[in-house]
Amino acid sequence: MPTLLVSHRLHAERGDHLAAWARQHNLGLELLPLPADPEGRLGEADRARLDCAFFSPDVYPKFSRQFFSTLRNAPRLDWLHVYNVGVDHPIYAEMLQRGVRLTTSAGTTAEPIAQTAIAGLLMLARNFPHWLQAQQQRRWDPVRFGGQIPRDLSAQTLLVYGLGSIGAEIARLARALGLNVIGVRRSGPRPDDPVDELHPPQKLADLLPRADWLVIASPLTAETRGLIDAAMLHRLPAGARLINIGRGEIVDEAALVAALQSGQLGGAYLDVFTTEPLPENSPLWTLPNVLVSPHNSAAASGNDDRVYQLFLDNLRRWHLKQALTNEVRSITPP
Repeated sequence: MPTLLVSHRLHAERGDHLAAWARQHNLGLELLPLPADPEGRLGEADRARLDCAFFSPDVYPKFSRQFFSTLRNAPRLDWLHVYNVGVDHPIYAEMLQRGVRLTTSAGTTAEPIAQTAIAGLLMLARNFPHWLQAQQQRRWDPVRFGGQIPRDLSAQTLLVYGLGSIGAEIARLARALGLNVIGVRRSGPRPDDPVDELHPPQKLADLLPRADWLVIASPLTAETRGLIDAAMLHRLPAGARLINIGRGEIVDEAALVAALQSGQLGGAYLDVFTTEPLPENSPLWTLPNVLVSPHNSAAASGNDDRVYQLFLDNLRRWHLKQALTNEVRSITPP
């Protein structure tokens, strides 16, 4: 009978459902909850029985240290499922090196993140920063002429760097708004790709002059760290806008600020930053053409259920020795 490590909260809220689900699928399963005290520890005998573990959203951040300390001392651990998408933290490479199978919840937050990115795009495209500033000053200031008049989205091109589940959903919504969409992805074309063109990453520099919008939706890797530097930003047309819901370290933040201040970039929606929380003295807080959210674009009430359902499906697959969804085979250090 396999033993599964879960949080004390998940055990209390979903333990009965999980046990019933296991019986329904003929899976003898023992649930082993973490202690409710973050400083509490499972005994050596309990840790030795662990076969698999579920890093659910309620574990982070208060119980993360306790959770992974338990896993480090679980000699027969075979599989770990995590609620997050990114696996750039060293603990995940450590698990893989030990031979632990690792699966992520990629795709479960694609819809809310894409919707937030498109909301940022629409606010910038329709000149909401101008109206919001006027509202704060109780000033009636319609947009009437010149550069204030928003351009039609149907005449613009959006470039999505990183056409995974999130990037693809952003692309789909952008096309519905009438934008011409170019996708950049390492793997080749698929029949359902929601883009007008697809190119490999090495073509990025050549594609930037065509982009009215650059969306960063890729993970942080050794190849993507610092990729969007001053030279890359300068290749964008004057007045282009940038949306980053990937990782802050992919963009040279000092170069980004300079491009926004000079007008080379016409605006940005940013959910991720090089340093988080974003320091109080960062110019990004006060630039009039920048929208900031606190690495929170994924916030949605349905996320926990989507993660849980994906975990259950992978638990079934793991029990049946089938291929796991979103299995991570290797991790390149960022």
